[in-house]
Amino acid sequence: MTNASIHGRAYGTGKRKNAIARVFLKSGSGNITVNGRDVAEYFPRKTSVMILRQPLELVEKAESLDVSVNVCGGGESGQAGAVRHGIARALLVVDPELRGALKKAGFLTRDARKKERKKPGQPGARKKFQYSKR
Repeated sequence: MTNASIHGRAYGTGKRKNAIARVFLKSGSGNITVNGRDVAEYFPRKTSVMILRQPLELVEKAESLDVSVNVCGGGESGQAGAVRHGIARALLVVDPELRGALKKAGFLTRDARKKERKKPGQPGARKKFQYSKR
Protein backbone atom coordinates (compact mmCIF):
# COMPACT_ATOMS: atom_id res chain seq x y z
CA MET A 1 0.00 0.00 0.00
CA THR A 2 1.60 3.26 -1.14
CA ASN A 3 0.88 6.75 0.10
CA ALA A 4 -2.69 7.25 -1.08
CA SER A 5 -6.17 8.31 -0.10
CA ILE A 6 -8.12 5.45 1.49
CA HIS A 7 -11.79 5.88 2.50
CA GLY A 8 -11.43 9.67 2.66
CA ARG A 9 -8.25 9.43 4.74
CA ALA A 10 -4.76 10.33 3.55
CA TYR A 11 -2.11 7.68 4.29
CA GLY A 12 1.64 8.00 4.71
CA THR A 13 4.39 5.68 5.95
CA GLY A 14 7.27 7.08 7.97
CA LYS A 15 10.49 5.41 9.10
CA ARG A 16 13.36 6.36 11.38
CA LYS A 17 15.99 4.08 12.95
CA ASN A 18 14.02 0.85 13.61
CA ALA A 19 10.63 2.55 14.02
CA ILE A 20 7.87 2.34 11.41
CA ALA A 21 4.80 4.59 11.56
CA ARG A 22 1.58 4.24 9.59
CA VAL A 23 -0.15 7.63 9.56
CA PHE A 24 -3.76 8.41 8.60
CA LEU A 25 -4.98 12.01 8.22
CA LYS A 26 -8.60 13.12 8.01
CA SER A 27 -10.33 16.46 8.41
CA GLY A 28 -11.19 17.19 12.03
CA SER A 29 -10.25 19.33 15.00
CA GLY A 30 -6.54 18.62 15.45
CA ASN A 31 -6.62 15.45 17.60
CA ILE A 32 -3.52 13.25 17.44
CA THR A 33 -3.88 9.59 18.46
CA VAL A 34 -0.88 7.24 18.67
CA ASN A 35 -1.58 3.51 19.05
CA GLY A 36 -5.07 4.29 20.37
CA ARG A 37 -3.80 6.70 23.05
CA ASP A 38 -3.57 10.49 23.18
CA VAL A 39 -0.24 11.83 21.90
CA ALA A 40 0.69 13.47 25.24
CA GLU A 41 0.02 10.18 27.03
CA TYR A 42 2.03 8.07 24.53
CA PHE A 43 5.01 10.46 24.30
CA PRO A 44 5.71 11.79 27.83
CA ARG A 45 8.53 14.10 26.63
CA LYS A 46 7.30 17.40 25.20
CA THR A 47 10.19 17.41 22.70
CA SER A 48 8.82 14.27 21.03
CA VAL A 49 5.35 15.81 20.70
CA MET A 50 6.90 19.00 19.30
CA ILE A 51 8.92 17.00 16.73
CA LEU A 52 5.91 15.12 15.37
CA ARG A 53 3.75 18.29 15.19
CA GLN A 54 6.36 20.20 13.11
CA PRO A 55 5.02 19.35 9.61
CA LEU A 56 1.43 20.19 10.63
CA GLU A 57 2.46 23.55 12.09
CA LEU A 58 4.65 24.34 9.07
CA VAL A 59 1.68 24.06 6.69
CA GLU A 60 -0.75 25.52 9.28
CA LYS A 61 -3.06 22.49 9.34
CA ALA A 62 -2.52 21.53 13.00
CA GLU A 63 -6.07 22.56 13.97
CA SER A 64 -7.90 21.26 10.88
CA LEU A 65 -6.67 17.66 10.60
CA ASP A 66 -7.06 14.63 12.87
CA VAL A 67 -4.03 12.32 12.92
CA SER A 68 -4.25 8.61 13.71
CA VAL A 69 -0.97 6.70 13.97
CA ASN A 70 0.10 3.08 14.38
CA VAL A 71 3.78 2.97 15.30
CA CYS A 72 6.02 0.05 16.25
CA GLY A 73 9.70 -0.68 16.73
CA GLY A 74 12.52 1.51 17.97
CA GLY A 75 12.48 3.84 20.95
CA GLU A 76 10.74 7.07 21.82
CA SER A 77 12.85 9.42 19.69
CA GLY A 78 12.90 7.06 16.69
CA GLN A 79 9.14 6.66 16.85
CA ALA A 80 8.61 10.44 17.05
CA GLY A 81 10.81 10.90 13.97
CA ALA A 82 8.97 8.15 12.11
CA VAL A 83 5.60 9.76 12.90
CA ARG A 84 6.90 13.15 11.66
CA HIS A 85 8.08 11.52 8.41
CA GLY A 86 4.72 9.76 7.97
CA ILE A 87 2.70 12.94 8.65
CA ALA A 88 4.76 14.84 6.06
CA ARG A 89 4.16 12.13 3.45
CA ALA A 90 0.44 11.99 4.22
CA LEU A 91 0.19 15.78 3.89
CA LEU A 92 1.39 15.43 0.29
CA VAL A 93 -1.64 13.23 -0.41
CA VAL A 94 -3.92 15.89 1.11
CA ASP A 95 -2.31 18.71 -0.90
CA PRO A 96 0.57 18.08 -3.39
CA GLU A 97 1.24 21.87 -3.44
CA LEU A 98 2.85 21.54 0.02
CA ARG A 99 5.78 19.55 -1.39
CA GLY A 100 8.11 22.56 -1.73
CA ALA A 101 7.70 23.75 1.87
CA LEU A 102 7.97 20.24 3.36
CA LYS A 103 11.00 19.36 1.23
CA LYS A 104 12.78 22.62 2.16
CA ALA A 105 12.22 21.92 5.87
CA GLY A 106 13.65 18.41 5.35
CA PHE A 107 10.56 16.50 6.51
CA LEU A 108 10.28 14.33 3.38
CA THR A 109 13.83 13.01 3.60
CA ARG A 110 14.21 9.63 5.30
CA ASP A 111 16.83 9.85 8.06
CA ALA A 112 18.93 6.83 7.07
CA ARG A 113 21.08 6.75 10.23
CA LYS A 114 20.78 3.45 12.08
CA LYS A 115 22.73 1.74 14.82
CA GLU A 116 25.92 0.22 13.42
CA ARG A 117 26.44 -3.48 14.03
CA LYS A 118 29.00 -4.83 16.47
CA LYS A 119 32.06 -6.29 14.74
CA PRO A 120 33.77 -9.56 15.73
CA GLY A 121 37.03 -9.12 17.66
CA GLN A 122 35.84 -5.76 19.03
CA PRO A 123 33.72 -4.83 22.04
CA GLY A 124 31.43 -2.60 19.96
CA ALA A 125 30.88 -1.19 16.49
CA ARG A 126 34.01 1.01 16.41
CA LYS A 127 35.73 0.58 19.78
CA LYS A 128 38.71 -1.77 19.91
CA PHE A 129 39.91 -3.82 22.83
CA GLN A 130 42.67 -2.12 24.82
CA TYR A 131 46.08 -2.59 23.22
CA SER A 132 49.09 -3.30 25.38
CA LYS A 133 52.50 -2.94 23.77
CA ARG A 134 54.33 -4.76 26.60
